[in-house]
Formats: sequence, C-alpha cells, structure tokens
Amino acid sequence: MSFIDHLEALRWHIIRAAIAVVAFATAAFFSKEFLFHDLILGPSRPDFWTYRMSCKFAAWLGAPNVCIDKIGFVIQNREMSGQLTMHISTSFIVGLVLGFPYLFWELWRFIKPGLYPHERQNSQGAVFFVSLLFAMGLLFGYYIAAPMSIQFLAGYVVDPTIENQIDMQSYLSTLTTMSVACAFVFELPMIVFFLAKAGLITPEIMQVYRKHAIVVVLVIAAIITPPEVTSQIIVTIPIVLLYELSINIARVVTRNRTASLNAQLAENQGVA
Repeated sequence: MSFIDHLEALRWHIIRAAIAVVAFATAAFFSKEFLFHDLILGPSRPDFWTYRMSCKFAAWLGAPNVCIDKIGFVIQNREMSGQLTMHISTSFIVGLVLGFPYLFWELWRFIKPGLYPHERQNSQGAVFFVSLLFAMGLLFGYYIAAPMSIQFLAGYVVDPTIENQIDMQSYLSTLTTMSVACAFVFELPMIVFFLAKAGLITPEIMQVYRKHAIVVVLVIAAIITPPEVTSQIIVTIPIVLLYELSINIARVVTRNRTASLNAQLAENQGVA
C-alpha cells in the first residue's frame, strides 16, 4: 500500500471509531436519569456502595470513624446553561469510556497488517487484556479512589460556619479525572508487555529502578488524590502491585524472546 492508501485506511478506522463513540454518547444522553442520578451522582449520596461497605468494614473492625454515613456538601449549578452543557459533555465522556475497547480494536486493526507473523502471534489477546485492564482501573477509580477523594475534599472544613456548596462542574471534574486516570494507570502491565516484546525493557532494569518507580507512584498518587494519607495509600497499593506484576510479565516475555532468538540463530547456523 502507498502512503495515501494507508491514510485512507486510517481515515476509515477513525470514522468507524467516531461513529461508535457518538452512538454510545447518544445512548448516554437519552439515559439521563440513570446517567446522573445513579451513576454520576451516586458517590454524592451516603447510600453509595462504597460508603455502605465502609460502614460494614468499620463495624467489623470496631472503628466507627471509618464509616462514611453522611456527606457534608450540596451540589449546585450556577450557570444558566450549566446543566445542559454538563449533560452534553458528560454524555460525550461516557461515550469515549464505553467506546474505548472499540477504539483500541480499530487501532489494532490498522496496525496488525504491518506486523510480522510471529509478532501477530505474540500479540494475540491484546485487545481483550487492554480492555479488561481499562475496565478494572475504571471500576477501581469509580468505586474506591473517586469516592475517597470526593468525601475528603467536599467534607473538609476550616470553620463550621462555612457551608460547602460544590459546583456541579467541579464535582464532575473530580469524579471523571480520578476514574479515567486510574483506568489508564492500570494499563501498565500491557505497556510493559509490548516494551519487553520490543526489547526496550527487561525485568532487571525494572528491578534496579523499583525504588525510583515507587517514588514516581507516590507522586502520581499524591497528584490524583486529595492531600490525605489514606486515599494515597489506597491508590498506591494496587499500582505497586501492578508494577510487580509487570516485572514478572517482562521476565516471561524476555525469557521467551531470548529462547526464540537462540532457536532462530541455531537454525540459521544449521542451514549454513
């Protein structure tokens, strides 16, 4: 294929992906009650699943302070067209999130024909695992990281006479940033997988820089969480576990890659 043909193929992949995002966004737009009352505003109510689980955990632990049974803020809209704008923008964000697996699949369909047969073989299941890790990270962000941040930031007061009246856009920004950030952070094992396949990273390098990586993880956790130790620890632990998992993935990939190269070298020497 010529360069122009590649651009034409890419254009159609982008068009199909855009159609999928618009379709999901349209479905979200017409599901206003579920989208906002159940999904978006869920973490703003004390009956949210995470808060109920925190109370059960507090009862089991015998630490009533851990229970989150009230939310100390009120969500407001301060602009004339604020709710309409928020409805449209939120629907678009949901369309992107729901359409992410299809977006990656279209990208993979564009890249796959340019790979060697052994590269295609080694990359089987990439779309599935990328989508799975994205979904796991999104659920972790929505049910764990975002509620902890919202509860801390919106409930924090410097004086009891000051009432927290949170703008809807600010609330939505916190919720989406935390959830989507965790979704992409959870892609670390797949990133390491492809880098190890390309020979750009090894388990030895990751082990040497483990301490540096933990510092980076702590910095990332400090950025995407409120200035509160518990939330930072909750976010840091799974990322560190993902890093350790990535080391093992890199070890397996590197071992298989080395064995394949040795076998190919032996075969070439035998032919010679």
